[in-house]
Amino acid sequence: MNADDRNILARGRVATRLPTQDLDRARRFYAERLGLEPVDERPGGLLYRCGGAEFALFASTGAASGTFTQMGWEVDDLDAVVAELKRRGVVFEEVDVPGFGTKDGIAEIDGNYPSKGARGERAAWFRDSEGNLLGIGETVV
Repeated sequence: MNADDRNILARGRVATRLPTQDLDRARRFYAERLGLEPVDERPGGLLYRCGGAEFALFASTGAASGTFTQMGWEVDDLDAVVAELKRRGVVFEEVDVPGFGTKDGIAEIDGNYPSKGARGERAAWFRDSEGNLLGIGETVV
């Protein structure tokens, strides 16, 4: 087995799938609160594109656990994004876990992945209309 055979998924694209109990309610949340419109749809599913990546909302009888970040965005100005989303009615989570906590919905996190050339990250989390926990992060150089 050569390196190309072992890295078969590294050549693929990652696409997130998020469950929804009510697809119409989720569509409204993503449009009204996040300013996102689907680029495509099919029965039981909505496809979105952001920054070259895709995610889909799909009708499901299962529910999101909401106990971990299911999807996140990397942004250049976390303060501006959080302020705008708050203006639109998004409620940010307050987090208090070993190693960091949030202040006004934003956490300062020491350390980052070396390949990003950063010393840390700032992050914020919120739930969508279906209970999916979503994150926003900004690299701290």
